[in-house]
Amino acid sequence: MIRRLASSLIATAAIIAATGVQAQAPGGYYVATPLAKVEKTRLITRSTLWSQQNGAFVAARAPERDTVLCQLVARNVGGLASFSAGGKAYDAAQLDKCNGKAGVPTQSVAAN
Repeated sequence: MIRRLASSLIATAAIIAATGVQAQAPGGYYVATPLAKVEKTRLITRSTLWSQQNGAFVAARAPERDTVLCQLVARNVGGLASFSAGGKAYDAAQLDKCNGKAGVPTQSVAAN
C-alpha cells in the first residue's frame, strides 16, 4: 500500500511538473491591466490561462518570456495600461514596446 501511495505521489508530481503548474499568490505572477474595460473574464494566450481580478488579468508563471506574454495579452485585450511580472512593473518604454509589438498604438498609453 505504501508503494502504491508513493507511486501515485510521484506520478502526480510528474504531471504537475510537466504542465508547468505552480502555486502562486492570489495576485498571480503576471498582472496585466487593460487600457479599456474588457468584458472577458478569462482568456488564454498560447498555454497561459489569464483570469480577470479587480479589472486586471492575472496569470501564474509561464514558460514564455515575460515580454512575449505582455504582447500576447495586449493583443487580446486591446492594449495595456500596465504590466508586471514577478512583482516588477514594466516602465513606460517597456510598456510602449509591448503594446506596439501587439499592434496597439503607443499614443493610447501616453494618454492615460
